[in-house]
Amino acid sequence: MLQGKTALVTGSTSGIGLGIAKALARQGAHIVLNGFGDVDGPRGEIEQAGKAHGVRTGYHGADMSRPAEIEAMMQYAAKEFGRVDILVNNAGIQHVSAVQDFPVERWDAIIAINLSSAFHTSRLALPGMLANNWGRIINVASVHGLVASAQKSAYVAAKHGIIGLTKVTALETAQTGVTCNAICPGWVLTPLVQKQVDAKAAEAGVSNEEAKKLLLGEKEPSMQFTTPDELGELAVFFCSAAANNVRGAAWNMDGGWTAQ
Repeated sequence: MLQGKTALVTGSTSGIGLGIAKALARQGAHIVLNGFGDVDGPRGEIEQAGKAHGVRTGYHGADMSRPAEIEAMMQYAAKEFGRVDILVNNAGIQHVSAVQDFPVERWDAIIAINLSSAFHTSRLALPGMLANNWGRIINVASVHGLVASAQKSAYVAAKHGIIGLTKVTALETAQTGVTCNAICPGWVLTPLVQKQVDAKAAEAGVSNEEAKKLLLGEKEPSMQFTTPDELGELAVFFCSAAANNVRGAAWNMDGGWTAQ
């Protein structure tokens, strides 16, 4: 379905980003990875997922808090693959602290990586998408783009901002073949969330399994984590012809969190 297309997925060396990259590769899209840590493992998984289509992969280690590095990454993608047809803005970090105690440098880093980076990638990808009259921008927001939780001021502010950016981008491209939508997951058992589970287990003096139940029980009625594969399939839908007129959606996949 996506053969001949190229997808750039930020923060795709693990977790949600890797799940989305694999799902797009299964549909035949070439993948440009970005992220820290092990690259060969995730790259191998993506190539395996797209093996039937002869999917190619690239990698750029841009620090998503630095606009100059983002520009270098977009230039790399254009040079190696022609252009970016599908842009998935997924890179994100988290810090948990009350507003009055929130370290200023952590606030700045979260806004830069979770929000500003999506603006920079979008502004650089849009000219090519508009010239081709086809493109998909998928912003991975969060249920925290729709509702708030205490102690997460920077993350919640950034994710609300991502949904605002999604809507504006969708309106500006509304009469073109380019669409922009946001995915809003609830709890997904990524390395980022596992850290919160570990902290809860230590704090409450309970097992990891009990800590998971406590975490889900606070917010998510389904009592189950959303998976990166499920989020990947939603991204595939957004890239399909069936979603040609889905524009500016903030699509929650949150086990009933925001239905309460």
